[in-house]
Amino acid sequence: MRFADIPGHDDVKAHLRSLADSGKLPHAMLLEGPSGIGKLSLARAFAQYIHCTGRRPGDPDSCGTCPACRQSTSLNHIDTFFIYPVTKTEKMDHAPVSDEFAPEWRDYLSIGAPRPRVYMDIDAWTDSFGKKGASLITYASESADLIRKLSITSHASSYKTVVWWLPERMNTECSNKLLKMIEEPYEGTCMILASDNPSLLLPTIYSRLQRISVDRYADSEIESWLASRMDLDADAAAAVAHNARGSMGRALTLVSANTWTRTLLPRFMELMRLAYQRNVAELKRWSADMAADGRDRAAAFCDYAASQVRENFMARLAGRDSKLVYLTPDEAAFARNFCRFITEANAEPLIREFADARRDIVANANVKIVAFDLALKVIMLLIPPRK
Repeated sequence: MRFADIPGHDDVKAHLRSLADSGKLPHAMLLEGPSGIGKLSLARAFAQYIHCTGRRPGDPDSCGTCPACRQSTSLNHIDTFFIYPVTKTEKMDHAPVSDEFAPEWRDYLSIGAPRPRVYMDIDAWTDSFGKKGASLITYASESADLIRKLSITSHASSYKTVVWWLPERMNTECSNKLLKMIEEPYEGTCMILASDNPSLLLPTIYSRLQRISVDRYADSEIESWLASRMDLDADAAAAVAHNARGSMGRALTLVSANTWTRTLLPRFMELMRLAYQRNVAELKRWSADMAADGRDRAAAFCDYAASQVRENFMARLAGRDSKLVYLTPDEAAFARNFCRFITEANAEPLIREFADARRDIVANANVKIVAFDLALKVIMLLIPPRK
């Protein structure tokens, strides 16, 4: 992965190059920002830039052709270690580490040579395990394995690099071990963490990281990229960019939605319809369906539902054709009749309930119970009590 493979983020790239060129790399740094904007790819490009042996002074990127670059591109550089959330399989009787899923990781990051995956999707990575309802985390065993690797002298470079995707998915024991590694760093090591939700990191870890904010894309950047890379006309590219909310990953999902993402709107519509009908029995079944999809997807649905409430409120205030409303054609069709139910009185409480439900789901609460409780609260907020 080279910086040139990643659209935009010129200020972040310049900052990363200056760190490497100074020869004074931080021992632990964090690329933070919303999902779908290429933070892990920036971390990969930075690690390759550090290890590149073919670039000359003043070059803005790794050369891409030296042995170190070829090894980095194939995810085989001996001094780069990847950490990413995983899950136990049915055949495992131990807490796994990332390296046990290295073949799947290489397949996931390689859409098809020479096109590496630039924008990460936790749902797509989860699907690669073939385990329905899998919840991916980073176990304490990962920290122990990393300590072993970092205790060995670098082989091909003056630095070892650790590229860590979604560190917020560490369990508590792993977090404590990482904190110790940050407080007592290994010489010649640069840890590059890429987080979608850094607020979930331990405050003691977060405060010790050199943090670099990666901003969402401008709509114009997404539109230009889609128009040049995808089979979309200008109007279609503009519509997708408008609805992507700054996420290139979301834009790609909108262009080629996978089976699960296509269920989000129908599930939201079903929740609202059943809540309006006060059909508690069917809402109980709806909650069981939510739980069956797994913890990560239930949390993702809460994010989606909160955004739909927000957009329907805007549609009610500003009109459905307003440039301020971020809805796909199918969502806009539903909003024509539904948006009148989202008012000044219930919009904010509904968004808050979805956010609270997501928080509880991520914190390992029972998904079925949380979803049913959420559904009952939606009943009370959606329409006033009958007299």
